[in-house]
Amino acid sequence: MERQSKLPSVNLTTRRPFASSLMSKLKDTFFPDDPFRHFSGQSPSRRAWSIVAYFVPILEWGSRYNLSLFASDLLAGITIASLAIPQGISYAKLADIPPIIGLYSSFAPPLVYAVFGSSNNVAVGTIAAVSLLLASTIRDAVSPAADSKMYVYTVFTATFIAGVFQLALGIFRATITGFMGGTAVIIILQQLKGLLGMQHFTTKTDVVSVMRTFFSYRDEFTYRMVFSFALQEGIAAGRSLALLKNEKTDGSKEMIAFGLMNIVGSLTSCYLTSGSFSRSAVNYNAGCKTPMCNVVMALCMLLVLLLLAPLFKHTPLVALAAIITAAMLGLVDVQEMRRLFKMDKFDFCVCMAAFLGVAFVNMEMGLLLSVGLSVIRALLHVARPVTNKLGNVAGTELYRDVEQYPDSTTIPGVLILQLGSPIYFANAGYLKERIIRWVEEEENCTKDKDHDLQLILFEMSGVAAIDNSGMGMLFEVALINPGLTVAEKMVASDFVDEIGKEWIFLSIGEALLGSHFALEKDKNHEEQV
Repeated sequence: MERQSKLPSVNLTTRRPFASSLMSKLKDTFFPDDPFRHFSGQSPSRRAWSIVAYFVPILEWGSRYNLSLFASDLLAGITIASLAIPQGISYAKLADIPPIIGLYSSFAPPLVYAVFGSSNNVAVGTIAAVSLLLASTIRDAVSPAADSKMYVYTVFTATFIAGVFQLALGIFRATITGFMGGTAVIIILQQLKGLLGMQHFTTKTDVVSVMRTFFSYRDEFTYRMVFSFALQEGIAAGRSLALLKNEKTDGSKEMIAFGLMNIVGSLTSCYLTSGSFSRSAVNYNAGCKTPMCNVVMALCMLLVLLLLAPLFKHTPLVALAAIITAAMLGLVDVQEMRRLFKMDKFDFCVCMAAFLGVAFVNMEMGLLLSVGLSVIRALLHVARPVTNKLGNVAGTELYRDVEQYPDSTTIPGVLILQLGSPIYFANAGYLKERIIRWVEEEENCTKDKDHDLQLILFEMSGVAAIDNSGMGMLFEVALINPGLTVAEKMVASDFVDEIGKEWIFLSIGEALLGSHFALEKDKNHEEQV
């Protein structure tokens, strides 16, 4: 027993004050990157300025701006403005709104983003998927043909609401891949009306409805020489855009910037905007250095609105359709779908659910299916956590999963299980049933080898939290390395007093040694009685 008393023990005396624990959890929840850690130790005035500059990034990079940076931003801004003009007109058509609004949307929002945006490469503007989603959603409530004025007002209102409630939900890349692929398919099919000069065409966005219309009105196809030239120009533009990659940006500052620019945009005759795929890639390749490139693009768009806007109303419909079709060809990312299939079959199913839902039903259904499957998977990870049986890796003191390391050896009469997730009411029942199965399997093995199962050890370094339901399944086992939060709850609930401190250990090796002494003590006590 002297050896057991010398073993290091888990610290069960440290208790954080409730206020300190609560503030720590709130900080980790809402500010996981601790954006204000750089401001500690500064004077109050300097700290106030740093906090303001954090939320208004132009104050940070604007103080060191120079002519060399402006030269690069000027070239990049002019370059992306040349893309913003045709895309603004074309995507406005997708949203069933006047083309001039598409041009407006590349003026005011970029100015707001230049002030509040944190990315040097994002080029703000209209997006095809957003335009189509707006149209398919609002068209059910207000018809653009019957009441075009009310329809436009509704688009502005939707833009304002989107700005106020800018979503902070991170969509899995698998969802984005399938969603964008399905979007590209239905946008291309919708352009058959303009490309073929058809007078009758469905307003629905699913593949079946579009193809039914396509074959029902074959006699309306208008083949002209101008069609071939316009199509060739559209394909050339599509090949150029297909080589571009959009830079994805995240973070609270980006959400603030996008929200503010959509709120301001809705009040200045602009519809929903975000970081444009094609323009951001062009912006990066053109050598942009700061968000000032968005200001240059906005000024170029202002000149277009003042001097050239009347000319765009004569743009042929077939040209707009070709531009849209070419832009969509690069959004069907087959290589990414293949990568998902090889890496994770469930992610591939999420991707295909988004793709098929968008292509054959509508965009809302595709998004609902993909997000729903992603949520189900997240819930399964929580409700059905993985438990591993550990064995000793030969020649070391390490204990690892016996399935991953088949050559590892188990200790007769001892079952070592690793729990790798929080334990609470949602998964406590499952874990208990799974552990009972582990125990039954181990007992069957020990019977064949004339050994009795004497010890069950729980390796708990991966258990970040526990509730009362989870605590109830930890009796009659030895616990290894519980974390601070778990240890605090064990002490507060008197759980430690019930099982005894001698059954809580720092490592598996110490647990084996300490449990041996504890079992010997109980055995000697029973013999004396």
